[in-house]
Amino acid sequence: MEAKKDEIRFGMVAVEKGFVTSDNVIQALQIQVRENLSTGMHRYIGMILHDQGLITRSQIDEILQALEKSN
Repeated sequence: MEAKKDEIRFGMVAVEKGFVTSDNVIQALQIQVRENLSTGMHRYIGMILHDQGLITRSQIDEILQALEKSN
């Protein structure tokens, strides 16, 4: 359950920073759930958004740093 909370927060920070839209995050969550159910594979939201070309690796790092500071 903790990972899900972090992923939701990841998406919220990504939207707050203007890197992606809330629709992008919702779509990434849907992809994550479909993959979990069909293959058992779990990809983090950030990696899904990156693989879609929506955020860069440096933006992922910036979001993770912001999350780390908020803990």
